[in-house]
Amino acid sequence: MRKTGLSSTLKNQSTLIMKKVLLTLAVVFGGFILAGAQEVVNGPVLSLDKEVHDYGTIDQGADGNCVFTVTNDGTDPLIISRCKGSCGCTVPQCDKDPIMPGTTSSIKVKYDTKRVGPINKSVTITSNASNEPTKVIRIKGKVEAVAQQVGAPVKNAAGPTNKQ
Repeated sequence: MRKTGLSSTLKNQSTLIMKKVLLTLAVVFGGFILAGAQEVVNGPVLSLDKEVHDYGTIDQGADGNCVFTVTNDGTDPLIISRCKGSCGCTVPQCDKDPIMPGTTSSIKVKYDTKRVGPINKSVTITSNASNEPTKVIRIKGKVEAVAQQVGAPVKNAAGPTNKQ
């Protein structure tokens, strides 16, 4: 009889260990499934192709235009209500039409390159986005003065013009 009691105890321990292993595997597997699930965001979601445009070093008077592409990654129309430059030398243009889910629009920014020196300006975007209702994008770079060309005097082919 003693043998039966020992066998029964081993069987119970084996069953208990197997239950713990299966429970642990189920928890780990469930964790992987939850971690892999993508977060679904309701409402409009603003995303940009870049947050900073770097002009690099450009000449005074060069083209100061750049474009930021806005995508609505949400489920509702995205409406950009305002785009404002940090100063008068930075002029943004935003389309006020709703950006439907999955579509894109452009924000055009013009910087006045008549001003020599470093560029470090911002544009504040105000929208109905559920992720970032206020978003700041930047432009940077440097405007260098264009060297003045000093030409040699031109010789008059007709000779001196001094008449006395």
